[in-house]
Amino acid sequence: LREKDFAEYSDDELHESQRLMQQLRLAGPPRTSLRLRNSRRRGSRHDLRRTVRASITHGGEPIQLLWREPGEKLRRLVVLLDISGSMEPYARALLRFMHAAVVGRQRVEAFAFGTRLTRLTKELANRNPDKALQRASAQVPDWSGGTRLGDSMKKFNDTWGVRGMARGAIVVILSDGWDRGEPAVLAEQMKRLQRVAHRVVWVNPLKVTPGYAPLARGMAAALPYIDEFVEGHSMAALEQLTRVISHD
Repeated sequence: LREKDFAEYSDDELHESQRLMQQLRLAGPPRTSLRLRNSRRRGSRHDLRRTVRASITHGGEPIQLLWREPGEKLRRLVVLLDISGSMEPYARALLRFMHAAVVGRQRVEAFAFGTRLTRLTKELANRNPDKALQRASAQVPDWSGGTRLGDSMKKFNDTWGVRGMARGAIVVILSDGWDRGEPAVLAEQMKRLQRVAHRVVWVNPLKVTPGYAPLARGMAAALPYIDEFVEGHSMAALEQLTRVISHD
C-alpha cells in the first residue's frame, strides 16, 4: 500500500491510508521565539530580576548570576490543497493527509482551493476522520471544478498569508499545477509568498510520471519560487514529504 498510487486506491484502502497517515510525524524545525526562557548558559542575557530575588535568601548578596535566552517554538505549517477536477484522483487521499496534519501537530492551517479559496482548519480539527472529512467536503463548493491557482494564492496572500500566517512558516502546496488563470498572476503571488515564508514546498502527484516535465502553465510559473518540489502520489511519497518538512 505504501508504494501504490493514490489514484488506484479502493475505498477500503483510503480508509486504511488514514490510519497510516496518522502515524506520520510532521514536526518541522523550530524557530526562535521572542519570549525568553530560563537558561544555565553563560553568555545568554543576564536575568536581573531573578538574580535579585535569589540574592534575598542570602542577605542581599548576589552569589549567583542567573540568565535567560530566547526560547523556541514550532514553525507554523500551512497546507493548501488543490481540489480541482484534474486533482480528483488524488484529492481524497491528500485531504486525509491534511486532516492528519491538523490533528497531529500544533500550529497547522489548512486550505482547499479550486476556483476559490476555502479555509478548512476548523473543520479538520475534529479527531473523528469521517466527521472531519464530511464537514470539510461540505465547506468546499468547487470540488472537482476548475482551477484558479493565481487568484486563490492572491486571496491567501491578501487575507492571511502576507499579513502573518505565512511569515516564517513552512507552506506546503498540494497541486498538479494546472491553472486556467494567467501564469503571470500566479508567478507574482508565489513571489510574494516566498518573500515571507520560511520555505515553500510544492507537492505534485504527477511528478512521478516517467518523462514528467513541469510544463503546465501554472507549474512552470510557480517553479522559480519553490524551495522544494516533491512527489505526492503515494504513502511513500508523503513519508518523504514529512522528512522534507522536518529538515531546516
